[in-house]
Amino acid sequence: SLCSLFQQIIHKEDITAATVMSENQDHSNEVTWEEPNNNGNAEGSSSSNVETFEVEQPGDNEQVFKCTRSTYIFAACAALNSCNLGYDIGVNTGAAMRLQNSLTLSDLQVEIFMGSLNLFAMIGALGSHFASDRLGRRGAFLVAAIGFIAGIMITCSAQRYATLMIGRLFVGLGLGFGLAVDPVYIAEISSAAHRGRLVTWSEVGINIGLVLGFASGLMFTDVPDNSAWRGMFALGMILPSVLILLICFVMPESPRWLVQRDRELEAKEVLKRVYPSDWDIDSVVADIKESIERDTEAEHAVGWDVILWPSPAFKRMLLVGFGTAILQQANGIEAVQYFLVYILNQSGLESNLTITWVLIGLGLVKLLFVVIAGKLFDTTGRRFLMLSSCAGICLSTIVLAINFSSASSSGVAIFFLALYLAFFSLGLGPGCWLITSEIFSTTIRAKAMSLASFFNRVMAMLMNSTFLSVANAISYGGFFILLSLISLISAAFFFFLLPETKGKTLEDMTLHLAQITGDQSILEADQQLRARRASNPALQPNSGRPYVPAAVTAGTMS
Repeated sequence: SLCSLFQQIIHKEDITAATVMSENQDHSNEVTWEEPNNNGNAEGSSSSNVETFEVEQPGDNEQVFKCTRSTYIFAACAALNSCNLGYDIGVNTGAAMRLQNSLTLSDLQVEIFMGSLNLFAMIGALGSHFASDRLGRRGAFLVAAIGFIAGIMITCSAQRYATLMIGRLFVGLGLGFGLAVDPVYIAEISSAAHRGRLVTWSEVGINIGLVLGFASGLMFTDVPDNSAWRGMFALGMILPSVLILLICFVMPESPRWLVQRDRELEAKEVLKRVYPSDWDIDSVVADIKESIERDTEAEHAVGWDVILWPSPAFKRMLLVGFGTAILQQANGIEAVQYFLVYILNQSGLESNLTITWVLIGLGLVKLLFVVIAGKLFDTTGRRFLMLSSCAGICLSTIVLAINFSSASSSGVAIFFLALYLAFFSLGLGPGCWLITSEIFSTTIRAKAMSLASFFNRVMAMLMNSTFLSVANAISYGGFFILLSLISLISAAFFFFLLPETKGKTLEDMTLHLAQITGDQSILEADQQLRARRASNPALQPNSGRPYVPAAVTAGTMS
């Protein structure tokens, strides 16, 4: 019935959207490219001593159209996958102690159980591109959901530690698969004008799952430990089961993946559901094909060669994408969330019921600011929010360090923990997967996202598995000082290397980075494609189409 309702909403929607047209301007400008400045942006010049390129100005033709309900529904279905990660973090925070008491586990066994998820997720992340490229994005979602369900069933039935770890293996593999494909799918069904807001729904999904995981403890307050932790974990099967139904009956395949597989008719049917009814879908497909051809021709490589031996533009996108994924976890978010109970105990809180309500409150704060960030990424841009996020994390962790190094106050700890989570959710949380999903070119997106997810899980595992040891060695105050230093390093990374990508289509991203890095191989490949298109009228885009894609983004638009 749920799937039927979704389908009725999709098919009955009025996708005739009002478009806001910018004034017609001359879009052929002669521009030369200089070295990038400190902000990572190229600057234009009119010098005649250097080679020039005729480029189109995307900003002049850029339109804003109302996002269709189909797009919202497809993005929401994909974001449901992220709820699984959030629920696992939340439920383990409350169930770990009950699990330990029930199966008589040592502290070391509990730490291995908690930290092993990321180890298994790394394996899943590395293999995700095979499913994503060969089975499609929907196929990868299906594999992830089945892995979650199988893992939870094994975990709930475990009577021995070995069985418990086998269940953890399947849950981790499902997590790794899903974490890589979720933002990619949303980015590939979204237009540039709405991509920032929609991709952040992945982080919203994580935080909804987090709150549900925290709240699950309230349902089993008076239940014996042996039954309580099993029931808390079992509730995690609901979300992936619903996702399987949505995959089968509601979610379409990614149009960009379909174009890669020469299934253009199917791609056009999907694009008709996510673009206004008067949109020239043929030109959108042509832009996707041109982007794929340009990337391949520029590199003269297949498989992993583009990643292993990248040109300057691809080096920059890999550095930004992988660096962002690593720094998200280096700022300690999962370690803090997994061990919130320990941190709150250290601040002076002892009542289990009080701690549960504090966890729910902190989860709601984190969720609120993720929603706020989703509305800001497409207006204020990526750079400003990422830098603001690092600054806020630095401030809150310094105060937490002072609080834990002196007479610790639980009120101060709760307030600045909430501030830490709020600033993380304002930038680094949703921004990580937004940036990685849009910075990689179409030809390497699945592979690069699997590697980014792998590095993200590696850092998460390092932070999670060493939290108690580091906190005991240098104190809780020392741990938060360490986080403040990492946040400063993160701010420097984003300031010098992260380009502004707000409003740029996925097809434009490679050329945008080629301008910044001066990558002549890509710029020359684009010129050859333009010459080929100019010499063949059949390849010319329709002159009356509403949208003119950005072939090259001028330095002033960065």
